[in-house]
Amino acid sequence: DGPQKLPAIQLTAGMHIIQAEVAQSPEQRGIGLMHRPAMGANEGMLFIFEQAAQQCFWMKNTLIPLSIAFVADDGTVVNIEEMQPQTLESHCSRKPVRYVLEMNKGWFAKRGIRPGSKLQGRPFGS
Repeated sequence: DGPQKLPAIQLTAGMHIIQAEVAQSPEQRGIGLMHRPAMGANEGMLFIFEQAAQQCFWMKNTLIPLSIAFVADDGTVVNIEEMQPQTLESHCSRKPVRYVLEMNKGWFAKRGIRPGSKLQGRPFGS
């Protein structure tokens, strides 16, 4: 029941580079960042879903506080939520999305990334 390690891709948010592990199968998305004791400063996990829908996440078995960005197909951040470790509170996208990016808590705020900001990289066609 240790943490999973998935292949990563590079994304950018303005001048900031993100190394995002990609969780795209239902099993990979279900495990997410569970059981991980720490994560690098510019590391995260990008969840890719087959179709746009309201996506909701919780923090069961997740040990580190996270910020979660719900992202439209073109890379536009729809909304960002702050999540506390080991809680069952649901954090949901405000509209249907296919992409969700989890980073260390405060990562987006510290870099001025907010709803309407754009992420770039292969999944977003840029």
